Amino acid sequence: MNYYSTNGHVQELSFKEAVLKGLPQDKGLFFPKEIPQLPDSFFEALPDLLLPQVAFQVLKPFVQPDLTEAQLQQICEDVFTFPIPLVEVEQGLYALELFHGPTCAFKDVGARFMSRCLQAFADPDKPVTVLVATSGDTGSAVANGFLGLENIDVVVLYPQGGVSEIQEVQFTTLGQNISAVAVEGTFDDCQALVKQAFSDGELNQVKNLSSANSINVARWLPQMVYYFYAWGQWKLRHPDQTGLTVSVPSGNFGNLAAGLVARQMGLPISYFIAATNRNKIVPDYLETGDYQPAPSVATIANAMDVGAPNNFPRIQHLFGNKLDALQQVVKGFWADDDQIKEIIQRVYEERDYLLDPHGAIGFLSLKKLMSGLGTQGIFLETAHPAKFKNSIEAVLGHEIAVPEQLQAFLGRQKQVTILPNDYKELALLLKQTHKEGTL
Repeated sequence: MNYYSTNGHVQELSFKEAVLKGLPQDKGLFFPKEIPQLPDSFFEALPDLLLPQVAFQVLKPFVQPDLTEAQLQQICEDVFTFPIPLVEVEQGLYALELFHGPTCAFKDVGARFMSRCLQAFADPDKPVTVLVATSGDTGSAVANGFLGLENIDVVVLYPQGGVSEIQEVQFTTLGQNISAVAVEGTFDDCQALVKQAFSDGELNQVKNLSSANSINVARWLPQMVYYFYAWGQWKLRHPDQTGLTVSVPSGNFGNLAAGLVARQMGLPISYFIAATNRNKIVPDYLETGDYQPAPSVATIANAMDVGAPNNFPRIQHLFGNKLDALQQVVKGFWADDDQIKEIIQRVYEERDYLLDPHGAIGFLSLKKLMSGLGTQGIFLETAHPAKFKNSIEAVLGHEIAVPEQLQAFLGRQKQVTILPNDYKELALLLKQTHKEGTL
């Protein structure tokens, strides 16, 4: 499979080349040259397949010939080691729990897959520096996915004071080949700095940069897998049902873009909901046709505090930049902090199910829209509620349990470089030698 830039100004690259490059020089996004159709036999077998088996079949056409079948099989066995259960919250409405991985967030899937790909592709004589911006969970998933890998350094940029305490300790306390940089600005500022670094010819002559944000195809595409797996679990329970809507809590929109590619491959999902917080650029666009990125606004659902979503151009590209075609499949929804807090409390009291702030928006969107769409619904629970411990406890009025994966990070010493929102400062920092988790 080859990959081209959505801006169309650079030559096509192989999967390996696109992974190592991260971002095209023309500031577009890499996109697969073709989207293969999976056979009917795959969907007939899907409800009985194990997660690594689903991953192998779905990802195989996107990675060959750069990864052999044996290599891909091993990667899938190494990556998809944790459960992704479908849990019924109320009749006809399910949570897909994506928080059972090592950092308790959905990004464990893409980050772990990408780390194995880079490990397979990296040249021992040309160490790779993975540069990533995070609004919370990306940083922890990438840092832990790449921790200790030879010839790969990771630099995580995040907005100072803009992530939860537990999220921050998951990527600032690791050391080894992981560095954390707190930027005096917003997540959008961090994203802009990363993009500028990839387009800086001088920096790229001295640093072999790659990205681990969902702009990287090896981080983005594996997210398709759990949509197929979720449909298989749902189909086991409802073999005669056909209508299904999936609500995707969305910040940078890589997760939703992956689900829409899965649909293009034949996955029979009727509708998707782009569920956001007050950073409602995409829901507004779906309603008005006017796409206006804006400065991000801080909310209780901080991982979605994105005012200029990097991956939305992939979604537009997938639909030929035709708004009416997009509107037929994707519905917009947004909720403010008061609505998020209210639904967390209500679902906990009535259903004994604890939502995280992002999953709460997904749940609420299905409650508001599902009956009008005439389908059953699945929402993505993208992170464990304990990653937002202070916010959740303030809503419920009592403490919540912290899983073992997160407890392991508490009390560790942070190692952070604080940087102004200034690209020259970042470029200078990146050129310095990277040792033991410090730049």
